Amino acid sequence: MVFHRPLLSVFGAKRLKLLLCALSMILVLVLVSVYNWSTAVQQDSSCLIQTEFQSTARSLRTSLGDVLLTEPKPTPGRSIFFLETSCPHNPHSLQLTARQACAIESAALHNPNLQVFVLFASPRNHPQDNSSGIKEPLIDAILSYPNVQLRQLNLMRYAADTPMEDWFNGGQLFRSSYMIVHISDLLRLITLYRFGGIYMDLDVVLLRSLENVPLNYAGAESDTHLANGVISLAPTAFGHEFAASCLRDFQRNFDGSDWGNNGPGVITRVAQRICDTKNITIMIKDQKRCLGFQVFDRNAFYAVPWVNWRYFFEPEFLEETLEKTKDSFLIHVWNKHSYQHPVRVGSAYGKIAAQNCPKSYAAAGKYF
Repeated sequence: MVFHRPLLSVFGAKRLKLLLCALSMILVLVLVSVYNWSTAVQQDSSCLIQTEFQSTARSLRTSLGDVLLTEPKPTPGRSIFFLETSCPHNPHSLQLTARQACAIESAALHNPNLQVFVLFASPRNHPQDNSSGIKEPLIDAILSYPNVQLRQLNLMRYAADTPMEDWFNGGQLFRSSYMIVHISDLLRLITLYRFGGIYMDLDVVLLRSLENVPLNYAGAESDTHLANGVISLAPTAFGHEFAASCLRDFQRNFDGSDWGNNGPGVITRVAQRICDTKNITIMIKDQKRCLGFQVFDRNAFYAVPWVNWRYFFEPEFLEETLEKTKDSFLIHVWNKHSYQHPVRVGSAYGKIAAQNCPKSYAAAGKYF
């Protein structure tokens, strides 16, 4: 018969004590890490959640005007919208990256007869109230275009009087694992529901005008999905109902654990129902089948797929990238993957930016 020695006799009291201390330290580190991550997420998003009182109080001081309250308001169906949903490190500071400024400038440059609204989802100081005295050449660059307007929005007020009001107030959106992304997904749909017009991501560069392209369109990103980086809807009739359908789909199918379900997933599902097919090629070829909603092929907005995002930044892909995008309305540089990648001399992105957002490109210097 075999007898096992007690644990203390195997490890010794001191070794067991050291082991327990080590395990305790590991547990503490894990808990601290989780707490810090949770706190960081809350802090990173807390600036987006304002009460009506907070928003109004700030608007009486130095904030940008609220898009719903400040003139000029967006002209229905004649505006291009960009959304900035991050929380600045310097609270209330009005800053844009060079690439964001480029997107805005290119839209204003190529569409002088459309308004270009940049909507900030957290309070930002008006550029005329810059008490720090620090120059913001990128802000100056985009504001040199008379059709550019900077506004903020209050999430609660913005969702009110839309199909999302009750759902939004339930708080499910703020429990999302990708809250900032999903707030952006929702805000672009509410914006088009309210005003119609054209929504674009801030990581695009327009290459030509969209002024004469009939509203009600999006673009295919792949053989299976449309993307929501560019969406255009008319402010009334079919376009307004399409936007309402997107909002209903957003809340009905919302999944806070899925990055793309509430963005590209929404526009794809609604288009599938409108067009009565899941075949993207049929959607592209048969506009009448989609009741007037136009699905552009990938060359229009996403000629370079996200897996090839480096094509915009590496000089060896210059000619190939320019050839791929020569018939595109814009380029989309997939900021989620490329935001830390430098713009090299001789790259397609650098060449395109110099031509289509010259003031922002010059103001950015070597850090574009």
